[in-house]
Amino acid sequence: MTRSVVTKRGDKGTTDLFGICGIPKDHPRLHAQGDIDELNAVLGLLLSDPLPSIVRPTIEHIQHMLFRVGADLATPTSVTHINIKRVRREDIEHVEQTITTLESTLQPQRSFILPNGSRAVSLLHQARAVCRRAERWTVSVSRKETVNQEILIYLNRLSDYLFIAARIVNMHMNLPEEIVDYS
Repeated sequence: MTRSVVTKRGDKGTTDLFGICGIPKDHPRLHAQGDIDELNAVLGLLLSDPLPSIVRPTIEHIQHMLFRVGADLATPTSVTHINIKRVRREDIEHVEQTITTLESTLQPQRSFILPNGSRAVSLLHQARAVCRRAERWTVSVSRKETVNQEILIYLNRLSDYLFIAARIVNMHMNLPEEIVDYS
């Protein structure tokens, strides 16, 4: 027997998370989770475009990781009776190593650049902006409740990766980076 996605439990503006029942749908924790979900959707759209092989597998991995981030965020650190896989230092180090590898192939950035290029590059920049918003909401939650601090670091590094990945895709497509003109 399959379960329907329609539960009607959220019809009055609340929802349940792992270990938290009846949380208002406008709670900062849900804003953060919604942004994680939106980020994953943008990355899914991005994957419908051609991407260099140096970027595609990482984006696919990130999509899976974002489910871990969401589950971790949905489960306060005080909840111990639910067994979830939390974001770990090793996850952050993986992103950092990937950034280091990609940066070594790029020309040094000496100015701010516009978030443009191909459709894929624009989607990477959109994903970066959504990731930053998710990070801000997660910071908001962490000021009032317990949050795995590794989530904050992971989201910060992830937005850096998405920026570098956009530069890499532009480079692979032989598209120039457009320097910001402040005039």
